[in-house]
Amino acid sequence: MSLPLHAFHAAHIMLADIGNPAPADPTNGSKGTTLLLSYAKWGSLIACAVAAVVSGGLMGIGHLSNRPDSADKGKRALIWSLGGVIVTACAIPMINTVFGASA
Repeated sequence: MSLPLHAFHAAHIMLADIGNPAPADPTNGSKGTTLLLSYAKWGSLIACAVAAVVSGGLMGIGHLSNRPDSADKGKRALIWSLGGVIVTACAIPMINTVFGASA
């Protein structure tokens, strides 16, 4: 038997004895993680709502003051804020599913 093949066989025998532990909750049932995630979820929804209102104002100011670049920036900001709401709305059930499964 060649040396690399012998070393591979010896490593395989040693690694075969390592057990596979069962999964465990890293938070040990702590409510702090859940509270932090709920603050982050609500904070992101509030930030998207504020961005939507501000972008609407930017569109209005851009049209009234004859500044098409400001109106265009407002339109893009509105689309991105609505996209953020959609991403956040999809992430909330996923996070609840993951943390609900560990409980």
